[in-house]
Amino acid sequence: MDRIDIHLDVPAVPYKDLAARIEGSSSREILGRVVMARKMQTTRFRGASIHTNAAMNSRLIKRFCKVDDQSNALLEKAMERFGLSARAHARILKIARTIADLENCEKIGPPHVAEAIQYRTLDRRNVV
Repeated sequence: MDRIDIHLDVPAVPYKDLAARIEGSSSREILGRVVMARKMQTTRFRGASIHTNAAMNSRLIKRFCKVDDQSNALLEKAMERFGLSARAHARILKIARTIADLENCEKIGPPHVAEAIQYRTLDRRNVV
């Protein structure tokens, strides 16, 4: 499973939540963020043989997925607590880069890393 970037359990949604009239982002707003993020990635990888964060190799991850000390400490704790592999570490960094891009953030911050860690739920199943 560590070869798959994102995996998580999706619990059943209670009917009252489905029936509630909660407004979220519109499809148009989400599309705008995705288009903006893809433009950022196109610019980032200009001259490279890749076009998206998902295709980054370890050299490009080191170059484009730098994290601050707080983010690094969060990632270190997750690695140790959940026994994550090196491959999972790389996946988390690439996902965090994409989350930051979707928020139009140049730097990856702790919220981006924390969210990316959450997308590795199947890695955490083995933890008692």
